[in-house]
Amino acid sequence: MSTTGTRRRLHFSIGFKLITITSIIVAASLGGMIFLASYFFRDDNEIRIKETNLQVAGLIAKKVFSDVTAVVDKVGMIGNLLQAEKERTRDGQAGDGKSAARAVFDNDRDILFAAIVERDDKGEPVIRERLANREFATERGQDEAGLAASMGPLLPLLSGSFSGQSIVANPSPRLGYGALAFAVPYQRVSAGEARSILVIILRLERFNETVKSQGITKSYIVNGAGDVLAHFDQSLVTSGANLAKSPVIRMMLKSTNPNGQTRYQDTDGRWYLGSFQKIEFADLGVVVYVDEEKAFEAVYRIQRRNMIITALVLNFAMLVVWFFAKTITRPVKSLAGAALQVKEGQYDIGIRPTTRDEIGDLTGTFVEMAQGLAEREKMKEAFGKFVNKEIAEKAMKGELKLGGERKDVAIFFSDIRSFTAISEKLQPEEVVEFLNAYMTRMVACVNETHGVVDKFIGDAIMAVWGTPVSHGNDIENAINGALMMRKSLIEFNADRGGPGKPLIKIGCGINVGPVIAGQIGSHERMEYTV
Repeated sequence: MSTTGTRRRLHFSIGFKLITITSIIVAASLGGMIFLASYFFRDDNEIRIKETNLQVAGLIAKKVFSDVTAVVDKVGMIGNLLQAEKERTRDGQAGDGKSAARAVFDNDRDILFAAIVERDDKGEPVIRERLANREFATERGQDEAGLAASMGPLLPLLSGSFSGQSIVANPSPRLGYGALAFAVPYQRVSAGEARSILVIILRLERFNETVKSQGITKSYIVNGAGDVLAHFDQSLVTSGANLAKSPVIRMMLKSTNPNGQTRYQDTDGRWYLGSFQKIEFADLGVVVYVDEEKAFEAVYRIQRRNMIITALVLNFAMLVVWFFAKTITRPVKSLAGAALQVKEGQYDIGIRPTTRDEIGDLTGTFVEMAQGLAEREKMKEAFGKFVNKEIAEKAMKGELKLGGERKDVAIFFSDIRSFTAISEKLQPEEVVEFLNAYMTRMVACVNETHGVVDKFIGDAIMAVWGTPVSHGNDIENAINGALMMRKSLIEFNADRGGPGKPLIKIGCGINVGPVIAGQIGSHERMEYTV
């Protein structure tokens, strides 16, 4: 692979470089600005969304706690009335406790069932006193006894309340409809043991209404086991879904703080911004979350819009730079073409400054340089007619000084035989004319064999081989030059012999030896000779 080929393949124009650099600067600037603006805007939105979620979770938690405590208090009142009725009946007294309990019960239609549950001799939970929602039983096609019987399978779920804990469970999958089951200690033996418990079954709608979806904000309620108790998607409640594996639920169950917030990726692979608030009852918790993609939809929309603007600005900048680059590249290309002309010895270049900037100044300077080179070349050419070109070049470079150096050279002399007799028969103009024609041929032979014509002495020629530059075979070149002169003289005499054109005969001699070659004369006028 050649260096020239590689250089050509890696060649990039000034216009391309300007467009590339400008594009990189514009893209980097706008891209960086968009990135930073989007990052801070997104970060700010994330903080605001988390705070909003936390506030919503707190409000829902307060509402749920208020509803739960109100229901528990109300059912506790029912339990007291039922217990009083039980004691009167056992003592043989007539009372209205059950009817009073029914009145309290019927005032809250969300309560489907309430019962006092005790343990039998085997430790199994048994319903001792109960009341059922007659209206709901009728809707289900049951009587109170049938409704109470359907509650039997739920008792094992709630028997943990005998250890003094309040329990909330989701009985919906077993009942076949949306409901919540509460169990609280009623008659305590100690702080960690209850003789009887109150069991309450509530309609789910009361709590589902609390966690109803509001725009992109979603919320739900879970118990300490991660079971869904209320959810904006009621199918998760009726199916008995458990969300204990959700990162936000795990965080809530492990956290010692009553609330918290996090960004997490759920099992569906999507990212969410979630917050939780614990409820001071039965280890309940409220979770509020927002789908990150929907939450930042405005951010992404702004990003897309900014990217479109960036693309438009970038294209516009590239177009402007392209037109601007042409104002630079055109003069530069003209200068490059002119430089090639100068390199080839053509100094008459046809370029002129077209701009008033550095490129214009450079063009003007280049034109002046070309004119100076043209004048120098003319001087060199004119000077070369009086002295050898090699000497002329050295003289113009300032390499010739007074004095000389010892060299071994071949020196040639020739003259025209009977020149005096020939010139007496010719007019002065005729003498000059035939001498010029003769000298032209002879000088050509000297130059062709790398010799230097030292001087003309009338009709004589003095030539030197080996100085100022030696070619290594100077003697051979001198002999070949003399032979070429003889041949050229024969050709010169071919059409001569008549009046005004006498035949020319010459004599020549070559000597080889050491000489002193250099400048002889003064600093104002000197001559190169040997």
